Amino acid sequence: MIAANYSTVRENFKEYCDRANNDVETIFVTRKSGGNVVILSEAEYNNMIENLYIRSNKANYDRLTKSIERLNQGKGIKKELMND
Repeated sequence: MIAANYSTVRENFKEYCDRANNDVETIFVTRKSGGNVVILSEAEYNNMIENLYIRSNKANYDRLTKSIERLNQGKGIKKELMND
């Protein structure tokens, strides 16, 4: 997590975008007025949205956590993928 003021981010915008993408950094941009903002990579954003979606449905989330528990206990089943 990096916090930087608006002027610094504006002057070095490419560098901060690169850090968000390449280093998986979250950038908090502080401003004097108008509210602060956050910069994060598209991949991190998509991951966050997917996790929120999965957790929004209790039945799906419970099924996922039970599946993870079974895998951790060595009860997973390996299956071959079909080729197109």
